[in-house]
Amino acid sequence: MTKIESALQRTTDTKDLIIGAGVVSRTAEMFTRLFPGQKAVIVADRNTWEVAGKAVYNSLAGASVQQEEPFIFMDEDLYAEWKYVEELQAHLRGLNAIPVAVGSGVINDLTKYVSHTLGRRYMCVGTAASMDGYTAYGSSITINGNKQTVDCPAPYGFVMDSEIAAAAPKELAASGYADLIAKIPAGADWMLADATGNEPVDRFAWDVVQDGLHDALGDPAAVFAGDIAKTEALSEGLLMSGFAMQAIQSSRPASGTEHQFSHCWDMEDLCFEGKHVSHGFKVGIGTLASTASLEYLLEQDIENLDIDRCIAAWKSWEEQEKEIRNVFDGMPGHIARGLKESREKYVDKTELRRQLESLKAAWPALKEDIRKQIIPYAQVRENLRLAGAPYEPEHIGVSRERMRRTFSYIPYMRSRFANIDIIYRCGFMPGLMEHLFGKNGIWEV
Repeated sequence: MTKIESALQRTTDTKDLIIGAGVVSRTAEMFTRLFPGQKAVIVADRNTWEVAGKAVYNSLAGASVQQEEPFIFMDEDLYAEWKYVEELQAHLRGLNAIPVAVGSGVINDLTKYVSHTLGRRYMCVGTAASMDGYTAYGSSITINGNKQTVDCPAPYGFVMDSEIAAAAPKELAASGYADLIAKIPAGADWMLADATGNEPVDRFAWDVVQDGLHDALGDPAAVFAGDIAKTEALSEGLLMSGFAMQAIQSSRPASGTEHQFSHCWDMEDLCFEGKHVSHGFKVGIGTLASTASLEYLLEQDIENLDIDRCIAAWKSWEEQEKEIRNVFDGMPGHIARGLKESREKYVDKTELRRQLESLKAAWPALKEDIRKQIIPYAQVRENLRLAGAPYEPEHIGVSRERMRRTFSYIPYMRSRFANIDIIYRCGFMPGLMEHLFGKNGIWEV
């Protein structure tokens, strides 16, 4: 059994995957297998219609699949936001047809969400190796100016033509590469959560994401150059991450501290040079931050951690709530999220002692495992550069002052236990901030 076949046995939503060079011509093969006797309607934008939509239409027509007229978004500034949800809903509501999304993140998110609201399944033909959200449950939609992840099923079937993906604009594969390299520190975060008794590692999901991951990341320059085989390996790694998330109904296999930076900047509607910054590019800078945090953690003498000192310094919930309100002063959306997420993972001093004792006992072996897991900061930075992705916060419009400010938010932004929570619980946060932003720091301010 192949890795893909094994993964598909555990997925909750996606039941078929075709990946390879030239496979767009097999779209009808998948559609008739998954939706026998049903009518199709292609959803695309002007660009994806030209690069793949026509080929999908011809494949379906050649197999005598009935089709409605394709729905093509004409807005050049198309974004996964509510007005486009309503536009697509209004069109599809009156059609008795299965949507076939042809595109990448925006088209897939819009079609995924609208299909769910209309009570029907859909399939997707990907046009770029740009992110892992293709096969993940949930859709990222901007509602009233706030980007939110809305629960909805992943595509029932997925086609990825690696020739088309390799020919996509270089920034799309660069974004996908940045999203995939994030799985490295995310894995280390999961190891820490497991060691402290917060969230045990699911071995199946771990293997689906991590097996072969270093190989898929091994030639970023070839990905940038549009090498078909390397783009296919990148695509498969991203799709496997989505399958792992489906299998355990959680983004834990693919998301840790690095994604918290992206979530924070999502809330702040981060734009650079007049455009929304892609998920992968935000996560790539978050990956650098998380890797630097992990490397700092590995330098600490946790075998001799003074747990009593940590317990004495630990704030009551009332004190922590006050701190959150001070940190996010004047930012009501951040305050609300910070209070909710922090309350969910807050522990009393008894539980904190248990977590730190578990960490201390596991540390001699755990720190070596983490060293083997992570890619050194300097290499992550170089790989991002070679892939054509941002490798300094300024490349996405984040100043070093803003980077430091965002770092101070991260312990409060999500209930998921990650390396930043170890830093915070052990009292290492001031030292980390000085290490990163002080004299001769990575991002000296």
